[in-house]
Amino acid sequence: MPKKMKKEGKPSVHEELNGFDIKIDTFGEMKTNFDIDKLNIFLDANVQDKKLINRDLDQEE
Repeated sequence: MPKKMKKEGKPSVHEELNGFDIKIDTFGEMKTNFDIDKLNIFLDANVQDKKLINRDLDQEE
């Protein structure tokens, strides 16, 4: 099986995450140049959690 070709350039990102870079080291740890708390705030504001969508309906019953 052939090796995957590496993509050139940087991927497009949301303007709030401009400059975001993440790498996985040999031990499987994520290394990033962004503060994790800032990233979590961004994700909470912009991404719906699929597990919590139906949770509000369950609590009303």
